[in-house]
Amino acid sequence: MNRIFSQVKRLLAGLCSLLFLGSIFLGANSALATPSIPGEYDFIFGKETSHSVPEVDCRFDPNAECYSPNVKHPQDVLWGDTHLHTIYSFDAGAAGTLLTPAESYEFAKGNEVTIDAGQPVKLSRPLDFLVVTDHTDGLGAFGQFLFNPPTDCGSDQEQVNTWYDMTIAGGDEAAQAQSEISTAFAAGKAPLCMFPSAEEFQTAWQEIIDAAEAYNDPGNFTAVIGYEWTSLLGGNNLHRNIIYRDNGDKAKQLVPFTTDQSTNPEYLWAWMQNYEDKTGGDVLAIPHNGNISNGLMFAEIDHNGNPLTEDYAKRRQLWEPIYEVTQIKGTSETHPEISDQDEFADFEIAGWEEGNLDMSFPKPPETDPEARKAMFEHEYARPALKNGLKLEASLGANPFKFGLAGSTDSHIAVSAVEENSYMGKFPNEAPSAERASETHGTGRFGWQYGSSGFMGVWATENTRKALFDAMERREVYASTGPRMKVRFFGGWNFTDSDLDDLAEEGYDKGVPMGSDLPPAPPITSPTFMVAAMKDSDSYGANLDRIQIIKGWLDDSGEPQEEVFDVAWSGERIADSLGKVPAIENTVDTETATWDTTSGADYLETVWTDPHFDDSQRAFYYARVLEVPTPRWTGYDKAFYGDEWDAACAAAEADPEIDIVCDDIPLTLQERAYTSPIWYSPATVAMESEIMPVNAVEKAIKPTPLPAQPIENVAQEDFWETIIQQVEKRYSTK
Repeated sequence: MNRIFSQVKRLLAGLCSLLFLGSIFLGANSALATPSIPGEYDFIFGKETSHSVPEVDCRFDPNAECYSPNVKHPQDVLWGDTHLHTIYSFDAGAAGTLLTPAESYEFAKGNEVTIDAGQPVKLSRPLDFLVVTDHTDGLGAFGQFLFNPPTDCGSDQEQVNTWYDMTIAGGDEAAQAQSEISTAFAAGKAPLCMFPSAEEFQTAWQEIIDAAEAYNDPGNFTAVIGYEWTSLLGGNNLHRNIIYRDNGDKAKQLVPFTTDQSTNPEYLWAWMQNYEDKTGGDVLAIPHNGNISNGLMFAEIDHNGNPLTEDYAKRRQLWEPIYEVTQIKGTSETHPEISDQDEFADFEIAGWEEGNLDMSFPKPPETDPEARKAMFEHEYARPALKNGLKLEASLGANPFKFGLAGSTDSHIAVSAVEENSYMGKFPNEAPSAERASETHGTGRFGWQYGSSGFMGVWATENTRKALFDAMERREVYASTGPRMKVRFFGGWNFTDSDLDDLAEEGYDKGVPMGSDLPPAPPITSPTFMVAAMKDSDSYGANLDRIQIIKGWLDDSGEPQEEVFDVAWSGERIADSLGKVPAIENTVDTETATWDTTSGADYLETVWTDPHFDDSQRAFYYARVLEVPTPRWTGYDKAFYGDEWDAACAAAEADPEIDIVCDDIPLTLQERAYTSPIWYSPATVAMESEIMPVNAVEKAIKPTPLPAQPIENVAQEDFWETIIQQVEKRYSTK
């Protein structure tokens, strides 16, 4: 297949930058069929598994040898991307991406790569690790379609031939072909002949593994094996990225899961269980940024409309220990309509608060604030964490107990998301004077895409195993781009003197991000030690402040939240409510420069919760903000000057384009979000909170599911079920 891709690249050289507009959004579709190896998915239909329970489990047991407080602690943070697409993803290929995983790894290692839009690009400094996560639906099919178009399509042959001819023609015809293929995918009407056979699918998977094996260099650079499972229920995004702890010898034993088997995440977890049973390996899932799930990512009913159970909660926490809170398609920490007292809640949400992935189903209008709030509560991280406390109280387990991570979801095969060199999500979104004001096939504007993000991992070494173990124990954090170093520890007796040896004291006297606080001593409040160091002088801005976000259940069992400013730069003084004034925005938007003396290069503090109640469940996480700096749109405007202004003015004057140039943000405050630390009342047995291995087996059997999954239900009927359940269980009226 590598030979095929080389020929494809020669065939389409020069056409790539104009090849297609927009993107394909894959959905549940019989046309995405990849026949499984006989017997491989028997477990879905009730086949028993026999899985020996390990003696320790890094996910839940703080006494396990692999749990960081009981081994030599991580000395430095490792940076990487866990969500990246190449030509092996049909939507990336159809948009003009012909680069393979080999180029992805070359770029991540700091080498120069020429992207399909024609520009040579290079990271300012290498990443430490990368996971190439191509869509398993139609894996590797685009190269086959382009170089060797199918001839066995039956009644669909004429249509397939037309699409192929339009693709080769390039320009507007290619763009039209891409749009039509996108529509066919989303509607479940794409011809079967366009997708790989079981043998072709397995070959593509082997090639992806081979590339990861070739570039994996333990201790220096880690190429982690992974893929993206692409559940897209009626345009509502429920994707998950599957991360392997293993090398290729195990990963190749089972082909990846596809949505042809099911769009239900519980079936994905069953596949993961089966993989571990059959290979002795380890996998975890990272849910896709939930802001385009239309309230389904953290719905409090399952895929079939049933109330969540303790079994569901335990399995979700087991298989999905971290969550992608920021990427190119926006940031989903929280929303102003959820967190109306948080002055920093309105961050990279524009466009993504309007509808689902393909805009086929809009979110409730602003005239119905209760319905909007009910939806946002089930697709943003902070309200999900709060609802997790509530579910834990009623179910005995927390399905939404996750750490926070960032990634790119780039579809140009390279993780090029630095603000001053953002290369776009697809090839047609490469730098230009027009890209900020252009509309996309989804109805969103170019400026509404963010240049984000990366994951920081506190791992003991740069290897697949160490990175995976850190992700499992949630000792990770999300960054919107800058590689600032952030430490966050929780305990009961930290003092300011502990800051002198922060890491040693943090692990010795407390627990790191992603953990549970140990049982509380009598009559005390938890203390948190947090420190942040700016990204290096050459690349990062100074820091504005550190905040700690607390979520808890009040005496009536309702979730609450509060944001505390705990450390900040300069001589600013907090007001009577503890709020620190905004730092001055010094960005010159004409030159995309700022006052580099503003802010601090390092902030740290020990903070005690002033409102702690030992009877109330709670979580805490840190948010670190940089001073204002130019956004990628600001760099574009400064670079293109009058051309940028003219392009935006032309779009603004077009009666069919609803854009206001002054609404395009030219600056931002980059930030990092740590994984939370949780507290549970001493009256609740801690064993049930941390779920030691003798209480939770990885071989938990899923609740039997109906023969007909809910993807066969009409979109309108399914969403009506969601609305009814949300209103019934969580109405604030």
